[in-house]
Amino acid sequence: MDNKVFQIRVATEADAHELLEIYRPYVEHTAITFEYETPSVQEFAGRIRDVLKRFPYLVAQQDGKLLGYAYASSFHTRAAYRWAVETSIYVRADQKRQGVGRALYQALEDGLKRQNILNLNACIAYPEIEDQYLNKNSVAFHEKMGYRFVGRFDSCGYKFHRWYHMIWMEKHIGAHDESPQEVKNFDQVRQEISQLYGIN
Repeated sequence: MDNKVFQIRVATEADAHELLEIYRPYVEHTAITFEYETPSVQEFAGRIRDVLKRFPYLVAQQDGKLLGYAYASSFHTRAAYRWAVETSIYVRADQKRQGVGRALYQALEDGLKRQNILNLNACIAYPEIEDQYLNKNSVAFHEKMGYRFVGRFDSCGYKFHRWYHMIWMEKHIGAHDESPQEVKNFDQVRQEISQLYGIN
């Protein structure tokens, strides 16, 4: 992570408007998200608040302008799944391939390791044939970040009058021992991450 170029910090609800403008084009012009309607600023702020109750929600910024964001959420609500999370990332269109996504995901992974999370799962929209709404770049990005393909659901998402697949990719970031360490809430490791990785 090159902090001379941009900074990684924890998101706040006050970031909701600017982050929503990063997310809006994904909703309105792509099938990267299967969401149809762009949420309100209030709803988006609520999403940030809900994530931060348990997990990191990080933003990258440069000269006060937000470039992208990444966060983790529960993979499943049942207790046995608590060592697994689902990861998500969105980067401004004009900031792709600039290292923003890699820095965000690496910082997210660092935080999740300190929470004793073991499994990272990414749910990715996937086209049979690339089109103007969806390509396979997200798969390539996750492969570079060490994720591997683990499953596919065919024609399960309908958007822009066409059907898209969904795939799962997974990365293990810890050992699966018989007695794993208990998962910590993000607040328990926030200061440590700030000191070690410069996340404010």
